Amino acid sequence: MLIPTIVLLFGADIKLAGSLSLAVSLPTMIVGFTRYSKDKSFAVIHTERRFLAILAAGSVVGAFIGGRLLGIIPTAMLLPMLATILVISAIKIWQARGNPRH
Repeated sequence: MLIPTIVLLFGADIKLAGSLSLAVSLPTMIVGFTRYSKDKSFAVIHTERRFLAILAAGSVVGAFIGGRLLGIIPTAMLLPMLATILVISAIKIWQARGNPRH
């Protein structure tokens, strides 16, 4: 939600918004990691190693591909792509609300 907020509310370029999102998120993640590691919240990692590995691999591959495409894909194409991802995410979240196992 941070990138759309930066783009839509502040009128920043989508590429700049992506960079700003990373810069803002990093300190937040460090504080969160520190906080959750103190109360043993990461114990679930031992039971979900496969899922964690898949997410980590996807993140690395996605960051690599995104970095390579950064100078190739024009900004005019990035906004509709971002909008599509957000709509798909919203639909999946809405569907998960009706599913008690989530």
